[in-house]
Amino acid sequence: MQTFIYMVRHGDSPKEGNEKTRGLTEKGEKDAQLVVRVLQQEGIDIVVSSPYNRSILTVQSLAGQIGQEVLVVEDLKERVFTTVENRVSDKDLYPLLKKSFTDSNFALAGAESNATCQKRAIKVLKKLLNVYQGRKVVLGTHGAIMTLMMGYYDQKYDLDFLLNTSKPDIYRMEFNGDILVEVKRLWDPHRIHSN
Repeated sequence: MQTFIYMVRHGDSPKEGNEKTRGLTEKGEKDAQLVVRVLQQEGIDIVVSSPYNRSILTVQSLAGQIGQEVLVVEDLKERVFTTVENRVSDKDLYPLLKKSFTDSNFALAGAESNATCQKRAIKVLKKLLNVYQGRKVVLGTHGAIMTLMMGYYDQKYDLDFLLNTSKPDIYRMEFNGDILVEVKRLWDPHRIHSN
């Protein structure tokens, strides 16, 4: 039975602020409407999200359009890179990511490794595949955790893949049972913005 998981990476968000509560920039809000446009023909059944505000805001309009509430799942939050509540700067994040994708057990004191993050996220993803078998599920997510979930099924989803994703981004993962059959990128910023 075919089940589809739509990984929706959140839209652009402020460069500073609390990791959990920062929302979307004006561009991020506009792009969230484009996410709806891209996915409205897909026949989405359910919308699930990370508890972080920017992810919820990216998929909220889509959920409203299909008459659903966003189902928030705590274990879909972004990988915890540091014990600091605020966003890690890009300058500080890149070396962390590089080391993490070389050594999946690497983590700063009190934070989370790629291996730990992937384990908690895959547990949720497998549950979604079981509970919503044969359905189409949107998952509001983040760059690192999305890459780790996709990388669990295919190792080509690595640091290079993560660094080449956009905000937002959309990947449709087709599963036969719990076997990944195909991944297709649905977000094309050039085509979408020119329409």
